[in-house]
Amino acid sequence: MLYKFKSKTTGDLIMLEANGRRILEIIGKAPDTKGIVLVAQMPGAIDSLQAAVATEKAAHIGASGEYNGQEKDDSLSLAQRVRPFIDMLKRCHRDGSDMVWGV
Repeated sequence: MLYKFKSKTTGDLIMLEANGRRILEIIGKAPDTKGIVLVAQMPGAIDSLQAAVATEKAAHIGASGEYNGQEKDDSLSLAQRVRPFIDMLKRCHRDGSDMVWGV
């Protein structure tokens, strides 16, 4: 399954199920096949995603005290996966457009 996030402001954002599900759970949304992020909910969603990224970074800082932006198994970090989603949320919030998926 894919998640396809849409708004009147931006182009579509498509994510694999596991990534979309994780992001929706972080922002407190049920990872249903359909849903909406209202404009009023967007600042909280952005804050939740940024907090999750900060937590992940803290967990992956190596002995050198540096974080290279990638997981130890060379997969993409949460920061890299959520960047387009956060950008979409910011643009939608600025323009007053809700974000939907599965419709």
